[in-house]
This record gives sequence, C-alpha cells and structure tokens, in this order.
Amino acid sequence: MDYTQLFIKFALGILTLIIQINVFGKSNLAPTTALDQLQNYVLGGIIGGLIYNQNITIMQFLLVLIVWTLVVFILKFGREHSNWIRNLIDGKPVQVIKNGHVLVGNCMKAGISANELMFKLRSRGIYSVEKVKNCIFEQNGQLTVIENDEANIRFPIISDGQINEDVLDLIHKSNAWLEQEVSKAGYNSTDDIFLGEYVNGQLRLIGYSEK
Repeated sequence: MDYTQLFIKFALGILTLIIQINVFGKSNLAPTTALDQLQNYVLGGIIGGLIYNQNITIMQFLLVLIVWTLVVFILKFGREHSNWIRNLIDGKPVQVIKNGHVLVGNCMKAGISANELMFKLRSRGIYSVEKVKNCIFEQNGQLTVIENDEANIRFPIISDGQINEDVLDLIHKSNAWLEQEVSKAGYNSTDDIFLGEYVNGQLRLIGYSEK
C-alpha cells in the first residue's frame, strides 16, 4: 500500500470537511436538517470509501471532493433562496395536535405513530393530549409543544424571510395583517425579515438590516 498517497487523500478529505463546515455553517457538527445529515454521510462515505482504493488517484479523489462541495453549495444556495427547494429538502413543520385534539391525518402524513407521539409527549412530562394547545412536529423529528396553561407563548411566524402559514393560522391572523405589520416596521416585505416572533400579543421583527 502506498502510504504517502493514503496520507495525502486523508489530508485532502479532512481539509474539505473543515472548509465545508466553515463555509456552509457550523450546524454540520450537530446536523439539524436533512441536508446537513446528507452532507456528512456522503462526505464520510467518500473519504472512507475512496481513500483506501489504490485505483483512485489523488487527482480523481480531489475531483470527487470538489464536485460534492459544489453540489452542496448549490443545494445550500437554493435552500436559502427558494421556499420550494427548502420544503423539498427539509420538509415542513406539521401540526399534529390542536386544542387538545390529535390531527390523525397530519400524523399519518408526517409518519408519526400514536406510540411515538405519546412517547415524545411523556418525555416532556405531558401524559394527556387534552393538556396540549398546539403541537408541531418539526423537520428534525422533535416536537414543539405549547400547553394550555403556558403563560408566555412565542410563535415564530417568519424565519429566513419565509412565512410559516401554519403558525400564522394558529394565532388567527392573515397574510395581509402580517404584510401590514412588516410595512409598519419599515421593511419592504417579509423577505427582509430574518426572524419574526409573536410574543404576548406583539409581533417582534428582526431584519437582515437594522431598522
């Protein structure tokens, strides 16, 4: 075995991993989205699968790393600038409990069983769905639970310029109302909002630029 070639491949793989983490975000260290997990799995497979193959030259190995980095960059760019691509890659949060009633259709759509739902609720110290005002099944498989007696409820209405229609419906507000509030705050549209929360009946907006 050519240990020099092995060392160079290993160094290139580690360097590519460091570059991807620093360029595309630290979330890769603890992946929270499907794209982050896919990026880590594929890169790990490339490094682990090709590094010991002596038929793969260093230049071929480097080319594979470059191509995969470009693919990840394109997917990241599309995810950040297109709601359709974001939903295609990450999926959408699904409301599974509303006002103490389980939305069975949404549970089936999200692929969450009754046992899994109740297990996740019990892990939060909740033993009856009647105590739940709203429960949302997030893209990473976790539940966001709002209990009936919760005093301070925060609703992320806008994230990365994208309106969360489900959450907007929960507070009984319309898109027209949201656009009006965004305009009052001095922003052109929701595309200019990094994060929007609904706290104690008030809409709090954080834009990409200071206002």
